Amino acid sequence: MEDKELLIPAVQHEAPIPNAQTRRGRIQMLLLLFACGLPVIASYFTFYILKPEGGKTNYGRLVTPPEQAQSAWFNVPLEGKWTMLVARPAAECVSKNEACLQALFLMRQVRVALGKQSPRTQLIWVVTDGMPVDPEVRLAYDENTAGFFIVNAPNTPAEKAQFNAWLNANKAPNDIQLLNPFGDKMMQFAVTSDPKEFAGMRKDLEKLLKVNRAGEKAQ
Repeated sequence: MEDKELLIPAVQHEAPIPNAQTRRGRIQMLLLLFACGLPVIASYFTFYILKPEGGKTNYGRLVTPPEQAQSAWFNVPLEGKWTMLVARPAAECVSKNEACLQALFLMRQVRVALGKQSPRTQLIWVVTDGMPVDPEVRLAYDENTAGFFIVNAPNTPAEKAQFNAWLNANKAPNDIQLLNPFGDKMMQFAVTSDPKEFAGMRKDLEKLLKVNRAGEKAQ
């Protein structure tokens, strides 16, 4: 009899039956995991559920998984609003360089086109070379006129490395980066002069703002 008992797998022979308290604990753990993943689910909800007939759901490129940015890099809060961010050197973004200014112009126009929803968004230009910004450009793209925060890229070795890794993670450092209200980069837009890009960015933002207020702070 002893030999036969040894042939029974221990997991079957000795495993206790979970009691009610154990089951409740497991349910609570699953609910906690769901709550932690809710911001990501909310950010992508509109693109996977509200799919328009006969076409793809979005114009921009989704970033999966989302990539967390740090407010400390720029001394600008990234939480509480949708953020469009672009990184450009000040030495190139001068009044006569339309190619460099295209991204700033596009971001400003998209925010204006959102109308009453525009206060839920913010714009950030990260100056990557530490040079002074052309006064004419600063006047056109400052916080009061266009809703832009013009900030310098991090200069400490550790933060500079972190920011560059984040910016180049998808090999598109010149793209417009879209961050959700939790500070996660979740979409990117290429910068061109194609009018379709403006319409595409606007539609993507409108869809997100319509269905998702997770993480936003009261205006």
